[in-house]
Amino acid sequence: MFVGHFGVGFAGKAAAPRVSLGTLFLAAQLVDLLWPTLLLLGLERVEVSPGITRVTPLDFVSYPISHSLLAVVLWGALFAGVHHVARRSAAGAAVLFGAVVSHWLLDLLTHRPDLPLLPGSGPKVGLGLWGSLPGTLAVELALFAAGVALYVRATRPRDRAGTWALAGLVAFLLAVYAANLFGGAPPDSKAIAWAGHAQWLLVLWAWAVDRHRVPAVVSATPAAA
Repeated sequence: MFVGHFGVGFAGKAAAPRVSLGTLFLAAQLVDLLWPTLLLLGLERVEVSPGITRVTPLDFVSYPISHSLLAVVLWGALFAGVHHVARRSAAGAAVLFGAVVSHWLLDLLTHRPDLPLLPGSGPKVGLGLWGSLPGTLAVELALFAAGVALYVRATRPRDRAGTWALAGLVAFLLAVYAANLFGGAPPDSKAIAWAGHAQWLLVLWAWAVDRHRVPAVVSATPAAA
C-alpha cells in the first residue's frame, strides 16, 4: 500500500480541519518513515524477492518495531499524545492516532501473512491483496481518490499556489506509485532504505500545500502545524 496511506492523510483534513496536511501525512506514513532508519540500523530486515507477490518484490522478513500491531498502537498513542500536548486538541489527536493505526489495517489488507501482532515471536497476519494487481489497483486508487476528494471538499485555495501545488502533489504521488508498480526491482535493502527516507519530502510538500489552503467553512487563517 502506498497512495492508499496518503489517501488517509488527505481524508483526515475533513475530520480535523485545523491539523496540517503535513502532520496528517506524517501520521498516516509514520511507521513507513521509521522503517527505513530501522533497516539501516540492522534492527529490521527486508529482502528483494522478485515474484513473491504480483505487486511488490519485497519480502518483509522482520519489522516488529515499526509494523507489529502493538508497536503501531504505541507509536500512534505517542504521536497523538505529543500533538495533544502541543496543540491542546483532543479531536486532532484522536484523528492522528487513527491515521497512524490505519496504516497497519491497510497493510493487513494488502500484505502476505508477514505482519506481526506483537514485537516478539507470535502469529503473523495478512490478507494478501498484493496477489492481485487489478484488485490492488482498484482498492488503493479508490482510497486515494476518496481521500483527495474529501480534502478538496474540506479546503479551498488561498491563492493560485494552493491549487497548483496540490495538483502537483497528487500527480507526483501517482507517478511514484506507477514507478513502484511497473519499474524494476530495487537492487538491495539499502537502496530501499535510502529511497524510503525520501518520503519526508512528501510530508514537507504537504505542509507547504496546506499553507496555501484554508478550511472551506472558516475564514482565511494560517493552517495549524
